[in-house]
Amino acid sequence: MPRFAANLSMMYTEHDFLDRFTAASADGFEAVEYLFPYAYDATELRRRPDDHGLRQVLFNAPPGAWESGERGVAALPGHEAEVRSGIGRALEYAAALGCPRVHVMAGLVRPDATAAEPAEHRDTYLANLAWAAERAAATGVDILIEPINGRDMPGYFLNRQAEAHAVVREVGAPNLKVRLDLYHCQIGEGDLTTTLRRDLPTGRVAHPQVAGVPDRHEPDRGELNLRHLSDTIDDLGFDGWIGCEYSPRAGTSEGLGRLNDYRGESA
Repeated sequence: MPRFAANLSMMYTEHDFLDRFTAASADGFEAVEYLFPYAYDATELRRRPDDHGLRQVLFNAPPGAWESGERGVAALPGHEAEVRSGIGRALEYAAALGCPRVHVMAGLVRPDATAAEPAEHRDTYLANLAWAAERAAATGVDILIEPINGRDMPGYFLNRQAEAHAVVREVGAPNLKVRLDLYHCQIGEGDLTTTLRRDLPTGRVAHPQVAGVPDRHEPDRGELNLRHLSDTIDDLGFDGWIGCEYSPRAGTSEGLGRLNDYRGESA
């Protein structure tokens, strides 16, 4: 039975962040994810899901200067010390929050990059991920990477599923895995059912996510068929969480109708 986790960075934004755990629990969610925990004390942040019987299943490592436009630094030469410091901080939070997965963002490649630079970026990315996976393995945490479509994030280093799986295979760490965001995949590649059937059985996919295409609202209309995709994931025997990483059209609770219907039918 598919299990859905609410993304508290994008959902329930009508509430203050620390109140979103209460709202998600009231709507029947049993797990949550979000972008970054670092603005909050880890002990206080752990208390919120604990008080409501929620599991913290995913967050991101520090992404560099987010407010200035950086979207990760793991593939950017010269940022190795920043990557290591950020991974250390993320793993401290993961331990405090009981969170088993941390997403590491690759970063944006300059549009004027020379022909020789992609190889340098990739070598840097592989080395940083190998280091991160080794440190994370000691604490039982998976490191995730995610292809992001070039329409929403032009210049992002990692765009396609095949590229992500090649990176995972080359690094060779069992706790380095791919976050398969079906929204990004549909925009950048399509053919979602074939992608799921090809990649989920490999064990390299740790955390699918869903959102409506093309506008990233509820996954109940547009190009994605939530019922079909969830049934496909279920048929493949995936027993992890599916992240709901979308921006509600209006109120979050008011937009859960079809998702609640599906959860009720699957119960």
